Amino acid sequence: QVQLVESGGGLVQAGGSLRLSCAASGRTVSIYIMGWFRQTPGKDREFVASMTWIGRRPFYVDSVKGRFTISRDNAKNTLYLQMTSLKPEDTAVYYCAAKTGGATDFGSWGQGTQVTVSS
Repeated sequence: QVQLVESGGGLVQAGGSLRLSCAASGRTVSIYIMGWFRQTPGKDREFVASMTWIGRRPFYVDSVKGRFTISRDNAKNTLYLQMTSLKPEDTAVYYCAAKTGGATDFGSWGQGTQVTVSS
């Protein structure tokens, strides 16, 4: 089992920046891909970014390319999402997720952290 805890959300003005963190614990040796998703009320959860646990193959949804950067610190078992040039449409609850043990789906999820971008 892998436990994920997000932090770093908050209220920011449009054009501002935030950095989200996701601390992983438990069987972290089983993680091979981690990602960030976001969800707004009434909408499906949306993929934002992902990368392998060893830091390769970062991948982003088109709407955040050039503005968001996913990274990780394996020594701290922590995943980050640096968000810049934030827009009101980035407002959502952001979730960290992990694929473990060769699974095809993200099976471990954090509790989410709220990001609100004011115009």
